[in-house]
Amino acid sequence: MNEILLTPAILSVIEERKRQDAKWGVQDHDPSTWIGILGEEFGELCQAINETWFDNGTQERKKGGYENMRKEAIQVAAVAVALVESLDRRHGGKRL
Repeated sequence: MNEILLTPAILSVIEERKRQDAKWGVQDHDPSTWIGILGEEFGELCQAINETWFDNGTQERKKGGYENMRKEAIQVAAVAVALVESLDRRHGGKRL
């Protein structure tokens, strides 16, 4: 079996999942709700990236930068994991 590396990125996703569960509890949405949640998070990641690279003014630039891009990417990953967890609960998913 391959060794699983708990990189800082993976650990950050795990921590974000814990934070989400503490805030919202276990979430079991239908797929159309999940895609809306994931889309909203992806949109925030897009905004963080755009505000890092394009000059949209001082106020908008505050939404960019490494920290914001990383934070939003972690949230996208954590929501995607939550979606998989929900699907597994609903459909008896199996670990690969």
